[in-house]
Amino acid sequence: MEVKHRTARSLVKKLGSVSEITRSEALAELRLMTKNDAESRLIIAEAGAIPYLAETLYSSSHDSQDNAAATLLNISISSRAPLMSTRGLLDAISHVLRHHATNSSPSAVQSSAATLYSLLVDDSYRPIIGAKRDIAYSLIEIIKRPNSPPRSIKDALKALFGIALFPLNRAGLIDLGAAGALFSLVLKDGRVGIVEDTTAVIAQIAGCEESERAFWKVSGVKVLEDLLDVGTGSSERTKENAVGALLNLLRCGGGGVMREVKEMRPGAVEGIKDVMENGTAKGKSKAIALLKAVEDGAKKWDFAMEMCKLGVDS
Repeated sequence: MEVKHRTARSLVKKLGSVSEITRSEALAELRLMTKNDAESRLIIAEAGAIPYLAETLYSSSHDSQDNAAATLLNISISSRAPLMSTRGLLDAISHVLRHHATNSSPSAVQSSAATLYSLLVDDSYRPIIGAKRDIAYSLIEIIKRPNSPPRSIKDALKALFGIALFPLNRAGLIDLGAAGALFSLVLKDGRVGIVEDTTAVIAQIAGCEESERAFWKVSGVKVLEDLLDVGTGSSERTKENAVGALLNLLRCGGGGVMREVKEMRPGAVEGIKDVMENGTAKGKSKAIALLKAVEDGAKKWDFAMEMCKLGVDS
């Protein structure tokens, strides 16, 4: 153990070297250590590496940026608190994401988005990260950009999902245009994994009062209907997410959503029944609640708005 501590201190010292070669070699070694040895992650963090790694995210060298971002991601898997307590870390991550289409390395963008998702596993960090509008905006821009690498899109979607898990962040995402970007991605990207991850985020942002108008602007209910329709061949996970999104819309929306759901076409209703019969335990319970609403669409749920305000997600 002492050897690991000495090695970590030595490498961190090299990160402050005036020699770019020395710094680059130390970064590569730190990346390898944190990848292969989970025990070393906290040791390296405690040795003072994180401020240096955060600063390196601003580097014009793609190799250095890649190694720093990957090392931060590795550390975040085991030791989140040292990252969140480092002043300027989120700003450095935001810098990488903000320049995703220009100066940032694609790998660094992916690692930075994945680091956010890793940090967002801790629910106490969701309001903090969600308050950084520049981060949320950049993540949305990544999924909007036509030639973003698929891996960047998937990592950005996972980070957006983590942000949206905190109910008070959802209105902010809607305000930044998340609904339009997400539904556009569903319509334009046929890859199963992308559609599944996208609808997972849609299901979360549907859980706020602001979602009804935003979804109406992009014909969101109709798109979700299409995904549920047994004739479209959507995956089970996509259908479960569509059910969850519609359920959240009903809980937080008004009469307009209720009317649209009540008029849902038979193929989509069959999709809800399919989830009710073959979905996960959580999916089945959502499908039962949604089907009840479809079959009794004229009846108002007295507790709906209260549930929405309390942040009950689907």
